[in-house]
Amino acid sequence: MSFASSNSAQTYAKVGVETAVAAADSHQLIVMLFDGALLAIAKAEGFMSQGMIAEKGEAISRAIDIIANGLRASLDFSAGDELAGRLAGLYDYMGLRLVHANLKNDLGALQEVSRLLGEIKSAWEEIADDPAVLSASKAAA
Repeated sequence: MSFASSNSAQTYAKVGVETAVAAADSHQLIVMLFDGALLAIAKAEGFMSQGMIAEKGEAISRAIDIIANGLRASLDFSAGDELAGRLAGLYDYMGLRLVHANLKNDLGALQEVSRLLGEIKSAWEEIADDPAVLSASKAAA
């Protein structure tokens, strides 16, 4: 693939993501954050197995950024619910495990964080089926 066609494909993909974000409600945006973090971790696993250290570090940094500045930052602590505090602690733990995975080339740590994110994402998607959650999510968007 030439540089021009590669650049065009990247631009097209970016526009597609921007369009999806603009059309998404707050619930869907959180799902997109989970997907982005999981994709970054999957890429890090591949780079780790291929010995591509710089790329692995970039992918792990991307996952940490999404978890800390996307998922954790979106928590609503004002509700007085302890769930937000527990999730914040879990997201902090994931960040530490990802740093460990990067420093020690620990594939198991990447897989652990991927599993945890997958479980939380699954629960998040299940509550989307609740009509009360769905209407509140659309009202917030």
